[in-house]
Amino acid sequence: MKLTVLGATGGVGRCVVTQALADGDRVTAVVRDPARLSVPTHPRLDVVQADALDPAQLGPLIAGRDAVISSLGHRGSGPTTVLADGANALVRAASEVGIRRVLFVSASGAYTEKDDDLVTRLVAKPLVRLFLRENFRDTEAMEQAIRASGLDWTIVRPPRLLDKPHTGRYRTGYEGVRGGYSVPRADVADCLLSLMNDPASVGRAVTVAS
Repeated sequence: MKLTVLGATGGVGRCVVTQALADGDRVTAVVRDPARLSVPTHPRLDVVQADALDPAQLGPLIAGRDAVISSLGHRGSGPTTVLADGANALVRAASEVGIRRVLFVSASGAYTEKDDDLVTRLVAKPLVRLFLRENFRDTEAMEQAIRASGLDWTIVRPPRLLDKPHTGRYRTGYEGVRGGYSVPRADVADCLLSLMNDPASVGRAVTVAS
C-alpha cells in the first residue's frame, strides 16, 4: 500500500513509519524538521518537509495514496488547536484530491466509554481531564471535525502511552477496553496499520489498550 503519515516524528508516528516499511508499504512521512525523524533511509520512504496544518501543502502529499494516518499530538498542556486544525486541513485536502481512507490518533482519556471500569470512570478519567482539559478540548474538536467529514475515517483512542517494545498483544474495543490503562506506542502503530483495510472500523472510534 501507499500511505502518508502525519506527525511522523512523534512516538506513534515513527512506529507507524517503521512498521509500514517492514510490511512492504510505500510511505510518505510529512515532517516539520527532517532531522527529527529517527528512521533510517529506505528506498520506499519519502520524507517531506511541510506544514501538516496547511491543506494546500498536504494535497500533493496525499494524492494517490491508499490511506493517510495522522498521529499529530500536543506538546505541553496549554491551550492549543493543533489537533483540530490538523484534522480540518486533512479533511479539506483529502476531499479536494479524492482520498477517502483516513485514520486519526485520539485519546481515550477524553471520553467516558461504556466498557470503562468504575475506577477509570469515576477516578482516573476525571483526574486526567482536569489536568489535560485544554488538550482534551482540542481532541474533542478534532473528533467532531472528523465525524462530520464524510470520509472513510477511523479514530483510534489509546490510554496512557508507553515507550516500550512492540508486542502485538493488545486489545481493542468500540466501547472502550476494560482495565486498559496503558499501551506501548508501537502497539498503537500496529493497531492503526491493521485497521487500514478493516471495513468494520470505518466510521467508528476504536479504543486500543494492553
